[in-house]
Amino acid sequence: MLVDDHPLLRKGLAQLISLEDQLEVRCEASTGEEAISLVTSCSPDLILLDLDMKGMNGLDTLRKLRQAKITCKIVMFTVSDNETDVLQALKFGADGYLLKDSEPEEVIEKISKAIDGELVLSAPLSQIIARSIQQSPNTSSVFEKLTKREVEILRHITLGDSNKVIGRVLGITEATVKVHIKNLLKKLSLRTRVEAAVWAVKNKITL
Repeated sequence: MLVDDHPLLRKGLAQLISLEDQLEVRCEASTGEEAISLVTSCSPDLILLDLDMKGMNGLDTLRKLRQAKITCKIVMFTVSDNETDVLQALKFGADGYLLKDSEPEEVIEKISKAIDGELVLSAPLSQIIARSIQQSPNTSSVFEKLTKREVEILRHITLGDSNKVIGRVLGITEATVKVHIKNLLKKLSLRTRVEAAVWAVKNKITL
């Protein structure tokens, strides 16, 4: 589902996505209100959501979609690389944040990864989030329960790395990465890797 108030951009995205055999655009919306009214009947696997729209903006739309128990993947697609926008989007339940100046190939790759359950971010935003985490030396009693390896993996999750990438960087198997993620989620009382990334950012944990 494409949600953007610029018809030309929606058309360009739809054409790009149509070139991929495993992807299709099921529906489009030009406003947040329209997206909310269409989402149930459209039943998308992923919503690509603009941030700065007329009327209800992308963040408010995202928040209302999650409040309505819409569980599909939602990825913000915007020109804004503002740190506050990025962190709020993750806090409200976004599964990714992509910039509109991304290469077409990167957009398709990130969409596919988001559908598969990965947190997706444009490369410059990973650095923004990393800096935000590093700004505070504070730790919490919950955080201190994590092992050194779990902390390393949490850092990579926050940067949007896949299990395969994490395993390669840390020199462990993908199966071992999954076990560590399961353990750290349990310790943090969280359900998904996206929630873990948001928790780390929100608590400004130094990793």
